[in-house]
Amino acid sequence: MNRTHRLIVSVALTVGLVVVQIAFGLVAHSSGLLADAGHNLSDVGALMLSLAAVRLALRPPSPTRSFGNHRATILAALANASLIAVVTALIVIESIHRLGHPEPVRAGIMIIVASLGLVVNGAAALVLRDGSNDLNMRSALLHMVGDALASFAVVVAGVVLLFVPGASWIDPVSALVVAAIIVYQASRVFRGSIAVLLESTPTDVNLAELTATMVAVPGVGEVHDLHVWSLSSEMRVLSAHMVLTGHPTLEQAQVVGDHVKAAIAGRYSIAHSTLELECERCIDDDDPCRMEPLPPTTGAFHTH
Repeated sequence: MNRTHRLIVSVALTVGLVVVQIAFGLVAHSSGLLADAGHNLSDVGALMLSLAAVRLALRPPSPTRSFGNHRATILAALANASLIAVVTALIVIESIHRLGHPEPVRAGIMIIVASLGLVVNGAAALVLRDGSNDLNMRSALLHMVGDALASFAVVVAGVVLLFVPGASWIDPVSALVVAAIIVYQASRVFRGSIAVLLESTPTDVNLAELTATMVAVPGVGEVHDLHVWSLSSEMRVLSAHMVLTGHPTLEQAQVVGDHVKAAIAGRYSIAHSTLELECERCIDDDDPCRMEPLPPTTGAFHTH
């Protein structure tokens, strides 16, 4: 099953669950169920967004987008994290209100529907688990895992209410537990998305080790001006200057470059490498990526 099919199945399961949770949450007067339904409703939008991003990323490169649309999956993950933050705020507000104004909760209905949510969310999580490192798919999976845990919290609250009917506070507290789970999910997705958008070095890539791997290739004397970043969770790009030994011919230099690309492609998951081959080390003190400090302002403008 490919990623598109996994997301479609998960959307179908989640939509059915949302309808059931909203209906029975209103009947049972359970803020926990309504909170879980609200989270699942946001998940429908998140899954649809992830699905659109996957389809967009599959499009081939074009003259205007020479690297393709790989960043679409990262933008979808970032949007999902933002959506989670909004839903979390609504859940917290409603739960705090219920703590101050408790309502009787029908624990039996609460347990049945939350148990259904636990099963459906668990099934959706299994469908989405494709073993990849794609941040977009991982964000969708975390949504489902979080929902399953949230449903479990509602089941526990319902069981407590069966034995201690007066403990009406347990229901909004379970909703706050849901919110805590959502915040944890959102923070991980948000940080990962921002790291990719800022073109940070992937966390599992050690630049010193990568440089050593490249220098270990026969014919490479030095590596400098090395940059590694990600277009998406699974698409990494590298650019570097390499000083070659022995003043090779153009053909020999190209062979060395090919050997370096082969050495780093599998070990560091580098999908695209751009290497500038040099016989003498170039002067790269004027790094275009380094921001110079702005000069102090004097309150006057000068024209030339």
